[in-house]
Amino acid sequence: MNAWLHAHRQALMLVLKKLRAAPLANLVMAGVIGATLSLPAGLYLLIDNLRAAAGGIETEPRVTLFLALDAPADAVKDIDRRLRQHPEVRDFRFLGRGAAWRELQEKNGLQDTLGGLEKNPLPDAYIVHAKSTDPAAVETLQKEFSGWPQVEHAQLDAAWIKRLYALLQLGNKAVLILAGLLGFALVAIVGNTIRLQILTQREEIEVSKLIGATDRFIRRPFLYTGTMQGLAGGVTAWIILFAALYIFNLSVDDIARLYASDFRLNPLGQQASLLLVGGSALLGWLGSYWAVNRYLSRLDRP
Repeated sequence: MNAWLHAHRQALMLVLKKLRAAPLANLVMAGVIGATLSLPAGLYLLIDNLRAAAGGIETEPRVTLFLALDAPADAVKDIDRRLRQHPEVRDFRFLGRGAAWRELQEKNGLQDTLGGLEKNPLPDAYIVHAKSTDPAAVETLQKEFSGWPQVEHAQLDAAWIKRLYALLQLGNKAVLILAGLLGFALVAIVGNTIRLQILTQREEIEVSKLIGATDRFIRRPFLYTGTMQGLAGGVTAWIILFAALYIFNLSVDDIARLYASDFRLNPLGQQASLLLVGGSALLGWLGSYWAVNRYLSRLDRP
């Protein structure tokens, strides 16, 4: 066990020494890996923020019936009766003018602005959920409600949210495809870099093989090199995303204040950050493993 730890420590110290000897080349390599990984990670971050923003919005299609401002109490009771007896209505709730007015003020922080109005301009409304979630069926229900007496307008809500979620699902697939393609490219980039290092140390490797060095001994420092390069690239990608998010939030804050909102783009969470950095290190390890094994297999051929 002590011998195994000593061998790994020796290989790691050798790799760190070589990395310190060429700081500029390693910074460029980390920048290339970081910029490449920041593309799928940035797309994932955008989709995650859109999902979080839409998370507080009701996604089930519903129809809101806005009654006429002068609708009499008998008409309201008639609409209530119709909704209870309608076979396509699952449930509904009545939202009075006063309650809607208070809800508008509380949700949007417009107490000062709306307080200047002398009269409540909002009508009574019914919020109706249909039994069917089929868009065509809900649209048919909306058209039927529009023809009822004292119904000024029937509005279909939340259908756009379903479309948004469908687009988010499509975006998730795009992230996976882009990450797979760029991950393959990074394995090739790291592998090619390690291959060049192997060529510069070819004579040293051949001599080591002649005196009995195992493939594991020869492979070890190159695996550490690829892993360290991948790790540095992952950290660089995280820094790029953090800086880009900070710049974007400067503009987002200005827009959010115009709508009395505190919305901000959230950074990568702890789990996603660890996945980004760890995945980058793994890609570096795979690239170096592929390059070293390919060279050693050629070297062992008679």
